[in-house]
Amino acid sequence: MTPIRVALVGCGKVAGIHAAALASLPEASLVAVCDINLERVFAFASKNRVQPFTDLGKMLRETRPEAVIIGTPHPLHAEAAVRAAEAGVHVLVEKPLAANLADCDAMLAAARKNNVTLGVISQRRFYEPVQRMKRAIDEGKIGKPSLGVFIQYSWRDAAYYTSDPWRGKWDTEGGGVLVNQSPHQLDILLWLMGPAVEVSGYWANLNHPTVEVDDTAVASIRFANGGVGSIVTSLSQKPGIYTKVHIHGASGASIGVETDRGATFIAGVSEIAEPPLTDLWTIPGEESRLAAFQAEDRASFARVNATTHYHALQIRDFLQAIRENRPPLVTGADGRAVVELFSAIYQSSRERTAVTIGHCA
Repeated sequence: MTPIRVALVGCGKVAGIHAAALASLPEASLVAVCDINLERVFAFASKNRVQPFTDLGKMLRETRPEAVIIGTPHPLHAEAAVRAAEAGVHVLVEKPLAANLADCDAMLAAARKNNVTLGVISQRRFYEPVQRMKRAIDEGKIGKPSLGVFIQYSWRDAAYYTSDPWRGKWDTEGGGVLVNQSPHQLDILLWLMGPAVEVSGYWANLNHPTVEVDDTAVASIRFANGGVGSIVTSLSQKPGIYTKVHIHGASGASIGVETDRGATFIAGVSEIAEPPLTDLWTIPGEESRLAAFQAEDRASFARVNATTHYHALQIRDFLQAIRENRPPLVTGADGRAVVELFSAIYQSSRERTAVTIGHCA
């Protein structure tokens, strides 16, 4: 089978993870990279033995990739995605899909018009503990998912925000902890609970005075299935404690994952040091399986480089979706739902009122 030709747009910190993931996949061939920083793109291209470009249109014309992976700062996702889609190229975008709903809708419209696949990176969906939760819900083991809880107690220091000029600013990052560190777990929460229909929330900057954006946010959610949920997400706990998503069912059974221990890893700077674990499992008759599940999770983690492995699993699914003419596991519409949720939390905090979520992409 001929590998699918893939190009990277953006050679920042996360690009190294994508390049390593692509190198591990026989169904993919990295053919080009594009970045406006001449020195950075040439260094990255030399390291990965691909063609460098500083102009996206030229890269698309000259190398004719079948798919692109976009890893630029969040407010720049839409322009690159729309241009690629208009060239008939499939698009996989680093989280979040975009910084605002208007950009999301432009990306989705371009994908539909040009009949290309649009997906968004949410590699933690592919974690074994998360997949285990999804199977349990689909098999009806907890009844209707009724209460969903996302808690993140993480940390970012001042050096993190100065490591790239776009970090920590509304106009160049699009937001803070809600936009950058939370989309993975927001996606998992929506995947397991179903669509949200109303949200009430607040954001704050508790201990990062040199940046503009939120380092902490809290919210209450009402879901379309009648369930409710809560979010507490923060980068203000030094040196970082844990990040968890728990789902409680109408039967009284509860399931959960600790996606991260300590501070969440920083792409291109740190690696995932500890395994994601099933940390809650009270399904009747299966309570004793928790220890076995954790042993499986630790064994799985020991066999792979978790920093790149789960990206590779998601990229493989995306490329297979292209070949099979089916939606990928994480679609552009899924990415829009996350942006809609964090946008509603900002709006609720600003207006001091609950915000209805429309789901009208």
